[in-house]
Amino acid sequence: MSKSIVELVDNLPSGGITVMMLKSLDFVVPGQWNNLTGFDNTIQVVTGETKRKVIEKIRDRAIALYANPNEPYQASLRLYQLADSADSALGVTAMANKIGENIGFLSFINRLTPKADTTQTIDLCVKVAIELIVFCKLNNISLDNMGNFGNYLSHYKDEALMRMAALVCADGLIPLGPDFLRVAQNTLVGLNPSTLQQNSTFQNISNLIPGGSGAAKLGFVSATFASAQGWMNNLVQSRGLTPATVLGNLKQYVDVTDDKLDYVAAFLDMTTNYYEHTGIQTVARRLIDRAYADITSGRV
Repeated sequence: MSKSIVELVDNLPSGGITVMMLKSLDFVVPGQWNNLTGFDNTIQVVTGETKRKVIEKIRDRAIALYANPNEPYQASLRLYQLADSADSALGVTAMANKIGENIGFLSFINRLTPKADTTQTIDLCVKVAIELIVFCKLNNISLDNMGNFGNYLSHYKDEALMRMAALVCADGLIPLGPDFLRVAQNTLVGLNPSTLQQNSTFQNISNLIPGGSGAAKLGFVSATFASAQGWMNNLVQSRGLTPATVLGNLKQYVDVTDDKLDYVAAFLDMTTNYYEHTGIQTVARRLIDRAYADITSGRV
């Protein structure tokens, strides 16, 4: 653990491309996301407390809980960070693939990098798997309950809901198109377990995924994605989401001049870390709720 949860929340940016991208998606989940920064400020917003001594007690308890390796908070945050850790590499890979398609003398790059749709599908589905794993960790739920994931998602709010909305838009609609659910499902059906195992994000979380074989782990990722499809489809349909509407709103906040969605997707992969950003906010909220409950109940 290199930084405390207080440092992580205090260091969250109030501006930049990640924040601007998330602000552009407010129309998807109106009013749900407030970019909470500063740990003491977050305590006040989450609990409503204004007394300095109480805030200090909550902060101290939250620090102790986060530092305890037997609690799920450190491990959960690490997973959110891992979800973004390979995005720069993913963006470069996708760019290299498009260069290979468009410039003849660089066509060899196609033999060195996976097709963009395959790579983007794996990234999308692994992020969904990470979300389920973290949710189960934070709520002490068995991963065997993956079939209920869609129901869990229906209760999401605040930064957790924004994270999933961003996943649908930035990792689904923009790179894979309006039929991203069908594209991803078809890609998963034809996916070889060895291709999944080459994905760096998957490699980092593989030990947390049930199953002793690559095929079993691929089955878990596929089943998790399938369990979230209904919720994602409902979000798309209820909000009338299309790649064009998402890009149109994004352009109001981020200087994206290219309408070629594969390039926009690569740009977002390389320049944003929305999973980590909102993940820090989610873990901080859960820690503060727990710390506040412990203090008010007299458990500490």
